[in-house]
Amino acid sequence: MIEYKQFKKLDADYVLGQVKLFLDEDIPAGDKTTLGTVLPSQTVRAEIQAVEHLVFSGSEVIPHCFDDDTGVNLRAKDGDELVEGDIIGEITGNAASILSRERVMLNLIQRLCGIATQAKVYAELAKPYGVKILDTRKTTPGLRLLEKYAVTCGGAYNHRLNLSEGILIKDNHLKAAGSVEAAVENIRKKDPTLPIELEVDTHSQIKAGLSAGVDGFLLDNMHPEKIRESLDIIRCFAGGDSIFVEASGGITLENIHGYLHTGVNAISVGALTHQIKSRDIRLEFVG
Repeated sequence: MIEYKQFKKLDADYVLGQVKLFLDEDIPAGDKTTLGTVLPSQTVRAEIQAVEHLVFSGSEVIPHCFDDDTGVNLRAKDGDELVEGDIIGEITGNAASILSRERVMLNLIQRLCGIATQAKVYAELAKPYGVKILDTRKTTPGLRLLEKYAVTCGGAYNHRLNLSEGILIKDNHLKAAGSVEAAVENIRKKDPTLPIELEVDTHSQIKAGLSAGVDGFLLDNMHPEKIRESLDIIRCFAGGDSIFVEASGGITLENIHGYLHTGVNAISVGALTHQIKSRDIRLEFVG
């Protein structure tokens, strides 16, 4: 089976670097409003509060959104389901510093919680069938690693992180190479270590992939009945039970049930990251 790295933890230096970029974007020459209204010595205690139901994602991020002198006490853990009024965490420290950084923190965490909440819905539907829900590379530029982390917080799984991490031969690759056999042969000459997954939309492509010895198939834009037919071809091939098979293409909460019964190992869903609604979270001064 094809397995990709799962991003349940984030490197602190990476998060700090990203947060610095976001703060530089938001505060290029000082927070003029805060500088004009808040005494430099004023301290405050604040709460990060859930305003609606959500699945939390952010324990690897929130502590790095504030300066070193700010205390961060998180009550929620990644993957926790929260309801309106639940306290995600408490923040104590310099009022001006917290005010200047809250928007960046909220923008990030609201989006990550939106992804985690969506991922949880898909993952719970798929769990009884032993089917993994996978994300895709359809992510927000600059936020991919953070968004893939949020997917795992919701109980779904990460597909390849980038084009360097895994091989997925698509239709345009086949057109450029000339055939399935040529594409697979050329890849094996370049890098024989990486497993090869082949995107297909016809049974003839599946048969060519089996002959070429690919490690997995992405069944693209196939209806459930055609997927079942494709699985029959793959599983009846010598060693076919160990071949990874995922379905993809326009699969949503409205139509996913038909795909869960087909016998695929996984379903990849671009909507996990590119069609989500951020969840409502706020930061409130409480003392």
